[in-house]
Amino acid sequence: MTDPDFSYRDETGHFIRWSVQHRHAHGLTCGAVRWTGPQGTIDSEKRWADARRLLNDNALPTADRVAGLLLILYAQKISAVSQLTVDDVDITGETVGITFGTSPVILPTPLAALVRELVATRHGKAKIGTPDNVPWLFPGGQPGRPLSDSQLGIRLHKIGIRPQQDRSTALFTLAAELPAAILARMLGIHIQVAVQWQKASAGDWAAYAADVSRRNSWPDPSGSGT
Repeated sequence: MTDPDFSYRDETGHFIRWSVQHRHAHGLTCGAVRWTGPQGTIDSEKRWADARRLLNDNALPTADRVAGLLLILYAQKISAVSQLTVDDVDITGETVGITFGTSPVILPTPLAALVRELVATRHGKAKIGTPDNVPWLFPGGQPGRPLSDSQLGIRLHKIGIRPQQDRSTALFTLAAELPAAILARMLGIHIQVAVQWQKASAGDWAAYAADVSRRNSWPDPSGSGT
């Protein structure tokens, strides 16, 4: 789990804690971070503005545009994005899919075009050989290594993406639209996390609906009754 190439950190943590709890193992510990709800404000307008900018601004590096869009549209953690490989991308004819969890996600045409371009042109500072020799979708500065989480985070911050807050907005929005099981399978997150986000989004929308209802029941100051 200390290896930078390690991919299933959260899942391994769940497995270790489950094994100890059911007496299949002992003497093992794996810390867990208690979830306290969405981080920062839920700003859907900024989410879509950022998405449009990343889709249309050809002056930005393709890798940064794709990484930002995977975070904004599909609520992917930086650590998950940096570990993506070319094998996670399925290009069949005009269709481009990418697998975050157990089920591939079919990408919309503008993002699909960017992913095609990234697959064909990706390179790191220390890359040797042709792109086909590099398994990582986001190659790093060290030979055979992907771009580190910290480096990817810095690059996203430079183009105005706030990874933690923007991912919270994306997860919140998706959780309000999709069942927890589909959310977990599609995004590669634990089912309990999906359920927690769904509860949070439902609570917020319920509070919003109640607020709207109260406002609609206020007396009309004009006295017209409308």
